[in-house]
Amino acid sequence: MRVFEELPPDLRGAITGYLDHLAVERGTARSTLDSYARDLRRYAEFLVGNGISGLAEVRSEHLAGFLAELREGTEQRPALAPSSSARALVAARGLHRFAHAEGQLAVDVAREVAPPSLPKRLPKALPIDDVGKLLDHAGGDDARGMRDRALLELLYSTGARISEAVGLDLDDIDGTNRTVLLDGKGGRQRLVPIGRPALAALDAYLVRARPGLAARGRGTAAVFLNSRGTRLSRQSAWNALKIAAQRAGIAGSVSPHVLRHSFATHLVEGGADVRVVQELLGHASVTTTQVYTLITVNTLREVYATAHPRAHASE
Repeated sequence: MRVFEELPPDLRGAITGYLDHLAVERGTARSTLDSYARDLRRYAEFLVGNGISGLAEVRSEHLAGFLAELREGTEQRPALAPSSSARALVAARGLHRFAHAEGQLAVDVAREVAPPSLPKRLPKALPIDDVGKLLDHAGGDDARGMRDRALLELLYSTGARISEAVGLDLDDIDGTNRTVLLDGKGGRQRLVPIGRPALAALDAYLVRARPGLAARGRGTAAVFLNSRGTRLSRQSAWNALKIAAQRAGIAGSVSPHVLRHSFATHLVEGGADVRVVQELLGHASVTTTQVYTLITVNTLREVYATAHPRAHASE
C-alpha cells in the first residue's frame, strides 16, 4: 500500500502482512480495513517518532504512550474520541498478536495494554406502535411501492443489516420453511426465520412487481431491484425507509440500523434469550448482544419505580 511506502521496511512489511491477513483470511470488510490502515499508519508514525523501526523493539510502555497520544492529541494531530482511540489501540494490538502468532515476535507485549473501557450506549429503538405505523406507511400499489414495503418488512422481521437485505438473491428465500439466508460480516452466513406479514409482502412483490423491474435489466438474481432492473443500492433502500418514516409522522432519525435495533430490543423485551438474539443478529460474540439486556433492565426499573408501593420509601 502506498500509504506505508515511507515507513521502515520492517514496520511496512509487518503492517501490510497483517492487513493482507485480515482481507484474505478473515474476510474483513473494506471499510474496516481502511480504518485499520489509517490507525496503523498513525501507530507506525508514533513508533518512528520514538526511534523505533521494527515491532521487535516495541515495549508495553510504547503502547501506553500511543494511547495517551490518541487521547490527548499533538500539535500536528487532534485528540481522538474515546471510541476512535480504543479502535486504534485494538488495531495496534491485533498487529502485535498477528506478528507473534506468525513467529515474527518472541513476545506479544501489546497483551499487557488493555483498550479503555467505553460507556455502554443503549441502541435506539422504535416503540412497537411506531414500527407498525412505519410499515403501514411503507410503499404503495406500484412496483416500487411493493418493493419498498417488502424491504422494510424484511428488515424488521429478520433484523438484517441493510447490506444483507439488498444482497439477497432469489434462492436465499425459502417460503416453504419461512426462512431467509443472510450473508453477514466476514463471510458468515446465517439462517433466520421470517414472519408471515413480511413473507406476504415479499410474495406480493416477487409475483406482481419484480418481473416488470427485471425486464428492464439484463437478468440478475437479486431480490430487490431498482428501476433499471439491477440490484438496489443501500442508499436507495435507506431512502425508502426515510420516506416511510416521514409519511408515518415519526420524529427523529430513522435508519435501517434503528430497525435492526428495534428487532433485537423487542425480542429481548418479549422474553427471547440473548444467545438466540445473538444468532439472529449474526453477532460473533454474545457480549455484543448483551447491551440489549440493559434496555430490559431499565424498563423493569421504570415499571418498578412507578408500581411498587415502597419503591421510593426511605429506609
